[in-house]
Amino acid sequence: MSLRLFAALPIPDVIAERLIGLQKGVPGARWRPRENLHLTLRFFGEVSEDVAEDLDGELACVRAKPFEISLKGAGSFGGASPHALWMGVEAHPSLIMLAKACERAARRAGLKAESRRYMPHVTMAYLNKTELDRVKAFERRCALFKTPAFTVDRFHLYSSLPRSHEPNLYRIEAEYPLG
Repeated sequence: MSLRLFAALPIPDVIAERLIGLQKGVPGARWRPRENLHLTLRFFGEVSEDVAEDLDGELACVRAKPFEISLKGAGSFGGASPHALWMGVEAHPSLIMLAKACERAARRAGLKAESRRYMPHVTMAYLNKTELDRVKAFERRCALFKTPAFTVDRFHLYSSLPRSHEPNLYRIEAEYPLG
């Protein structure tokens, strides 16, 4: 049996409520439910249970101090054919260092290196044939959006279980406190 895994930061409820309030005005958007909002540190993909155990052990060895971040601005992936809307993250060196530590943990557990540059974000919606002008309107509307800073004092290993006609079910498999 294999598991589809990723490491991510949970989004505090007060911040998530603000994000949910932005989820409107984009036809064809499949908005993420509250319980699926997170900030990915590293997507691991499908891994065997043995590799998942090794990965858990390596992630438990990650050392970092708590830090504060803010969500800021909005964007999309896919260029002229957008496929996702996201909220950005105000750059913070500790966040980048934590993502790099998760990458090193993945490599030590035997996973291939991530080929894409890390771009911290919270996915708000997946898009299905959404008109580019509606996506750009969302980006403009949310361009000045900024949350209060919140403390990152832990990260989680999540599993993702696909469901027919519903968003994937995310389950916390492990928690790793910082500090």
